[in-house]
Amino acid sequence: MTAMREKMIKEMTLRRFSANTQRSYLSSVEGLARHYNQSPEKIHKQRIQDYLFHVVQQRNLQWSSCNVIVCGLRFFYTKILGIDAASLGIPPQKKVHQLPEVLSTEELECLLGAVTNQKHRALLMSTYAAGLRVSEVVNLKLTDIDSKRMMIRVRQGKGNRDRYTILSKRLLEELRIYWKRYRPSEWLFSGRKPERPMPKSTAAAIYYNAKDKAGIKKGKGIHTLRHCFATHMLEAGVDLRTIQVLMGHNSIMTTVVYLKVTRKQISSTQSPLDLLNIAENTKFPKQ
Repeated sequence: MTAMREKMIKEMTLRRFSANTQRSYLSSVEGLARHYNQSPEKIHKQRIQDYLFHVVQQRNLQWSSCNVIVCGLRFFYTKILGIDAASLGIPPQKKVHQLPEVLSTEELECLLGAVTNQKHRALLMSTYAAGLRVSEVVNLKLTDIDSKRMMIRVRQGKGNRDRYTILSKRLLEELRIYWKRYRPSEWLFSGRKPERPMPKSTAAAIYYNAKDKAGIKKGKGIHTLRHCFATHMLEAGVDLRTIQVLMGHNSIMTTVVYLKVTRKQISSTQSPLDLLNIAENTKFPKQ
């Protein structure tokens, strides 16, 4: 391990960056170094800009991936090398706002009904029923399921925060069936090795496989199930503040976005076209 890498890890650890963030930032700096085959502290401003142009234009990465690279490089040069951010020439990233895709209840029934593996079915049902992130569902332990209080404990979710979310009766029944068949010991959903949790990539693949079997085209990834949880709760009349707490959002403004996709909010709104008294056009033949 180089001294710069060691210092960067130390600085990120002291700032309590998550393991995923640390890996992403290190990968960003390593990618720059590999591109020029040169130590990153020797790479000057113009070459950093050229690399970012290469990432955006030639590699055609999504905004989220580009933003991680920019944040990683900015952290390295400002916090590790002590270079003023203004002199780096790294442009601020314009955030792209995209509304989440949400499955209908009928589509969810098809999705879950297409899963024949009991473990996979329990995993997807847990993700939806409790509004969990993929990292949260794969890290659930048996002791996190509190059947007496009908709650699920989420340990060290995003931002290293613990929280509780709901445990539905339907999910509890499904988990009991799953437990009797698989007898998990520590992790609720273990990987190939019982002493290790299921990898996030495996959980994502389970979702994509179920979606393909059900013939569902929309919904980008397993995080769609978390979006469905929030939207369907909102449509059922649950208030935003409660949904915020259940999902572990730091700001309620993150939760408010689901108002933009809820069917209850949009479908109940009348279009102004419906208010117009328009005479029937007789010039066009009726079909």
